[in-house]
Amino acid sequence: MPPAGGALLNAAGGLGLFLLGMSLMTEGLRNLAGGRLRQGLLRFTRSPWSGALSGALATALLQSSSATTVATVGFVSAGLLSFQASLGIIFGANIGSTGLGWLVALLGIKLNLSQLMLPLLLVGAGLRLLGRGRRAQLGLALAGFGLLFTGIATLQQAMAGQGLLLDPGRFDAATVVGRLQLLLLGLLTTVITQSSGAGVATTLAALAAGAIALPQALALVIGMDVGTTVTAILAALGGSLGARRTAAGHVVFNLFTAGLAFSLLPLYLRALEQWWPALLRQDPEFALTAFHTGFNVTGVLLMLPFTLPFAALIRRLLPAEGDRSVDALGDTPPADAVVAIAQAEQAINQTFVSVLELLRQALSGASTRRHPQHLGVLQADLDRLELFLDQIHLSGLSEPQGQHLVHLLHGLDHLQRLHERCEEEPERLHTVVTCTALARERQTLLRTVERMIPLTLERQWREAAAAARHCVRKVDQRVDPFRDAVLDRVAAGELAVDGGTAQMEAMRWLRRVSQHLLRIGSHLAQKT
Repeated sequence: MPPAGGALLNAAGGLGLFLLGMSLMTEGLRNLAGGRLRQGLLRFTRSPWSGALSGALATALLQSSSATTVATVGFVSAGLLSFQASLGIIFGANIGSTGLGWLVALLGIKLNLSQLMLPLLLVGAGLRLLGRGRRAQLGLALAGFGLLFTGIATLQQAMAGQGLLLDPGRFDAATVVGRLQLLLLGLLTTVITQSSGAGVATTLAALAAGAIALPQALALVIGMDVGTTVTAILAALGGSLGARRTAAGHVVFNLFTAGLAFSLLPLYLRALEQWWPALLRQDPEFALTAFHTGFNVTGVLLMLPFTLPFAALIRRLLPAEGDRSVDALGDTPPADAVVAIAQAEQAINQTFVSVLELLRQALSGASTRRHPQHLGVLQADLDRLELFLDQIHLSGLSEPQGQHLVHLLHGLDHLQRLHERCEEEPERLHTVVTCTALARERQTLLRTVERMIPLTLERQWREAAAAARHCVRKVDQRVDPFRDAVLDRVAAGELAVDGGTAQMEAMRWLRRVSQHLLRIGSHLAQKT
């Protein structure tokens, strides 16, 4: 096989490892998400400024902006961070990424993060296989984190030796066209090698060796900064709307800073020639690193005061489908507890309707091709609601407001469990829909769901709870007789053991779903 073909296959495998790692890390974080983890993240991202500081420090310590941006997208996708809270971290990561340039310029060293990932992958796999509960979920998250950076390392190794894809000396940095060509060259270098740090290090080495001039190097690092956005885009593939918005925010912000740097490049060179010519001649690598840090810091300082309008812009670029109350929730609840609880109630109500619609389609045997996609959107909504309600506390609330909050939390908990029932193996739902012995119970639940949808829309919770209670009684009456009938057929050889087990699991599924419907309706009916 030609070397180019081998590199292409290795790059494809690296990309697959990256996407699989992202999926595992998100799943592990979502299952691991507890009060302490969520509160810790909220504490570090309480304002855009603190988020930017956290992002800069994390990136400087890890020596990888990819680590920070990918983890941030994963936190948003898992519902641990809101989109708006993630922006400060994304901004700060750009500043932290310039630290590698200073290390290369000053010490000539680079921390290879991928070398730490294989031991981390082993630790994660061990916890996942041998641990239980939260330890197992921590192992899954660690294994996913290690796997996605192993994928990035595989991509880098597949493209090893590419360096700067073309000879930058061929492009004239004295013209706008030449600088644009160099910018695109830097962008493509980062996209292909999946490492802006490697590109910056290569550029510094070429500059120190006299292979390229400072103006050419400046244009290259601008493009490399833009190229880092591809990692965030890959991380957001298949993620929640918040994760896609975070990646979009990273792209728009980097384009903004790149435009700023491109416009300032001639002014910077003229300032060096006039005020510091010795640096230009003797230490151009320091002039390059200072420019790289300077335009990123300037971009962050200009953007941070406008984080809220910037978030609104990204929301307009990536709007949600329809008028959704969940998207209207702020990163922190309003100071007025009555307003905050009312917003949460409206969002829970709308999310419950969405789950009921999904159940109605599934029980009626409608096409389920988009079922996983809808479940993913609903999971992100539920995580967003949990994050919002986590910040409303009983202290300071009146007794009626406190009771209202408690019932909303109970309702949300059962809504999460109902969502989990919908996520269970497709074979179970297929058995529910196709098993003739379960036709009566399925129809009972389907009619209940259809009855509850308009009642929920009109917030007639007592009537909705009454409908669910009637369904629970009818299904409960059938559980034991159905189980006895199935076991009799298995004993008589009329039904295989695995077929009988599938039918009994399907009946239990119907029972659990009806019970969750009752508990959601009951808690929401008692909220006042």
